[in-house]
Amino acid sequence: MKIKVSVPATSANVGSGFDALGLAVTLYNTATFEESDKLDISAADGTRIPRNESNLIYRSAKSLFDRVGKKMPPLKIVQTNPIPMARGLGSSSACIIAGLLGANRMLGDVLNTQELLTLATAIEGHPDNVAPALLGGLTSSVFEDGQVYSVKRDVDPSLCFAAIVPDYKLLTEAARAALPAQVPHKDAVYNLSRAALLPAAFCDGRHDLLHIATGDRLHQPYRIPLMPGSKEVFALAKECGALAVYVSGAGSTVMAVAERSGAEKFYAGLEQGLEALEGLDGCEAFTLLRLDADNTGATVE
Repeated sequence: MKIKVSVPATSANVGSGFDALGLAVTLYNTATFEESDKLDISAADGTRIPRNESNLIYRSAKSLFDRVGKKMPPLKIVQTNPIPMARGLGSSSACIIAGLLGANRMLGDVLNTQELLTLATAIEGHPDNVAPALLGGLTSSVFEDGQVYSVKRDVDPSLCFAAIVPDYKLLTEAARAALPAQVPHKDAVYNLSRAALLPAAFCDGRHDLLHIATGDRLHQPYRIPLMPGSKEVFALAKECGALAVYVSGAGSTVMAVAERSGAEKFYAGLEQGLEALEGLDGCEAFTLLRLDADNTGATVE
């Protein structure tokens, strides 16, 4: 039996919702699983990946087998990885969810969605990416005493997204190391009040709130200095009509949000402007990904 899992890319934090909010977008990693006589891991698209037991999909699958007390058989796993790695688009979470869903289906769907989400969060460390990767849409999540509490809402389909991906990686460890150990009370209130507006801005058609709701003082001011060209990209996206611009996850991708009714002009302006920005110190090129929200989440066939 061959099992195929498809998992969307995700954009965590969404500005103000540090480590709590995330949304899924229409870019997908896939993985197929088959029992085999030996471990066989490969990438159909030529991406360089670990081909042994250190592979994150494999480790995530094994964690589920261990969780239910079953021995995992040797597997043939074939991955495709269009989600850029270490760019703030949830590539690690996509691997974790793929491994868990593949293993769960092999075992007859022994864990429910809540249990899968809790196990995924235990592996990843926080739920802001794994929740939308599994559930789709915009998710608000809390990890408390080993349990995940998550609410998913569908993102307004009249919104479109532009992921502006630079040619350099920004590892999550480095991005977290840049954050201060303490923040002023007023900055915490600033983010909390804006995060409360985010579901209305993204899900209820309150596009007038998008700019305000994605404002942030907890992480972006400390991470943007690690992202060459990002200040220029923020300015360009706003000039092109973006309703909101924020650092996707830990970076290095910048995500811009616009209304679909003006999408062609928006994307054309970005493409032209990014060409002019190429060659900036520390960043030679940008890739523009035209995306929509994914309200479905991961699928298993």
